[in-house]
Parts: sequence; structure tokens; C-alpha cells
Amino acid sequence: MMIVDRDFHGRKLSIEVGRLAKQASGSALIRYGDTVVLVTAVASRDAREGIDFFPLTVDYQEKTFAAGKIPGGFFKREGTSPRDFTAKRR
Repeated sequence: MMIVDRDFHGRKLSIEVGRLAKQASGSALIRYGDTVVLVTAVASRDAREGIDFFPLTVDYQEKTFAAGKIPGGFFKREGTSPRDFTAKRR
């Protein structure tokens, strides 16, 4: 585990590598002020032959309750389901 702390524009920036998401190929917990982001990356150990592009997928989830915003009506907790969320982002 490695932690780097710096003062960045008057706030503390902290980058912590290797503590969370141990099943991922790499992960970092980044804190800046009151904001916390967990970033993970997963890669195959073996290269795929015959492809001429870099396959990349990005999954993004925003938890609305973390900001104190709980939507009313049909979407009570986390908004849309992951399947609907992926279709809307493409």
C-alpha cells in the first residue's frame, strides 16, 4: 500500500494505491477535500492476437443518495437500473 499526500489549491489531495479492490489489476482511492473516488482497472495477462484496436469499456455509477438527493416517485433509491443506465450512455 502506498499513500501520497499533497496540498493542491488549498485542499488536501490524497492518492492511496493498493488497499482496496485487490481483485482488480490496479486500483487507486483518490480524495480531494470532501470528494472521494475509487478508480479501478482490469486487464488480461495475455495479449489478444489479430485485433487492431484497443478495446476499452468504461462503467460509471453515480450514487445520488451520497449527495443528499433522493429522487421521489418510481425511482426511490439509485435511479435507473444498470441495464437502462448503460443503454442511455451509449
